[in-house]
Amino acid sequence: MKINILTLFPAMFAGFKGESIIKRAINSGSLEINIIDIRDYTFDKHNTADDTPFGGGAGMVLKAEPIFRALENTSGKVIYTSPQGVTLNQNLSNDLSAEEEITIIAGHYEGIDERVIEEKVDLEVSIGDFVLTGGELPAMVIADSIARLLPGVIKKDSYEQDSFYNGLLDHPHYTRPAEIDGLKVPEILLSGHHKNIELWRKKESLKRTYLRRPDLLEGREFTKEEKKLLKEIVEEL
Repeated sequence: MKINILTLFPAMFAGFKGESIIKRAINSGSLEINIIDIRDYTFDKHNTADDTPFGGGAGMVLKAEPIFRALENTSGKVIYTSPQGVTLNQNLSNDLSAEEEITIIAGHYEGIDERVIEEKVDLEVSIGDFVLTGGELPAMVIADSIARLLPGVIKKDSYEQDSFYNGLLDHPHYTRPAEIDGLKVPEILLSGHHKNIELWRKKESLKRTYLRRPDLLEGREFTKEEKKLLKEIVEEL
């Protein structure tokens, strides 16, 4: 998969591309991240990529022409990082991971010229109801959420257990040692009984979701096993 990212600050992505799972995905050939400096497509000697907004007001607006020119070298779905967009969730990440190529425009200042959005943008995406100084971090978040789903990047059974992948929060995790200053790992996890362990994890996942994010359970089609576990959880509480 190829992810193009249009930005005014390409240096911000050096660490992102050079560490951890993203680096592994790139080295394996599963992922290509192409960082495009918007200033490379400006017209004047000062590489001016922004200007004051028509009608007045505070802040600056990214100019349309450089972005239009930069997009000529890309293909696939075009995404703009925007607080006005749909909120990124696991289902959207799953859908985007099936694309062969996407392009993310990292907004900055007051945003980009609306004509770019009207003519070129297929989807506006927000990572939450808060404001950042630019779209670079959201672009990284979107790319990271996609990259880990690509074949061969991480084991499928690893990300299938993550929070939100199956619509629930993840269960608790523990590792060695089994006891620290009197704090013990649940005995079930030391039993070696894989079926009981799996059942415990499902119950804890449901319990966490019920207590912390009950909104995720609204409209969910529960299995018979989940209904039974949820009944037990409610009675225990």
